[in-house]
Amino acid sequence: MIAPSLLSADFARLADEVQRVATADWLHVDVMDAHFVPNLTLGLPVVQAIQAVSPIPLDCHLMIEDPERWAPGYAEAGARNVTVHAEACPDPRAVARDLQAAGALAGLAIKPGTPLDAYLDVLTDFDTLLVMTVEPGFGGQSFMPEVLPKVREARRLVATGHLQLFLEVDGGINADTIAEAAEAGADVFVAGSAVYGAADPAAAIAGLRAQAAAARG
Repeated sequence: MIAPSLLSADFARLADEVQRVATADWLHVDVMDAHFVPNLTLGLPVVQAIQAVSPIPLDCHLMIEDPERWAPGYAEAGARNVTVHAEACPDPRAVARDLQAAGALAGLAIKPGTPLDAYLDVLTDFDTLLVMTVEPGFGGQSFMPEVLPKVREARRLVATGHLQLFLEVDGGINADTIAEAAEAGADVFVAGSAVYGAADPAAAIAGLRAQAAAARG
């Protein structure tokens, strides 16, 4: 599954930019509060407006403090998947329950330096694991292959039935890196400039999807 990141789109033309990636699987929307990460993007009112015009489901990645308070609103707005950061979440299970009760898939994100082992118990309550392949906060960073062992371990746990979830990677995903991430076991790929920076976003999406499928065998 390919999830173009709206962070790389033209914010002055969001309605049009959403339509440019209509052949993707999810639309990845980065919500940053300038507290959890040193950047400020957009919030719930803009997400509600995007939801109203998007031809594909929204994948909201909340890089915010106090997700217990704010995350359910994104699910109630109609987002398909809402991901919160483990590092910002004292009680991840409670957030997962609230998101699922509001009709969304519940995702848990971990930063590059956050160990997977610390969250294996709570991941049984989640629908998506997002492994950051860059430090969260800004687009355009270089892919960090050193985090892929976490993806491999999560894929092993899915394969053995210990976990049942999507494995998503976010950061530096492009034609040069997607095969490596797919081989490690990822099945949802967030791609920003690789899609929105392309002359033909639909062709870029198709190319990335084909590369990922070939790498997964």
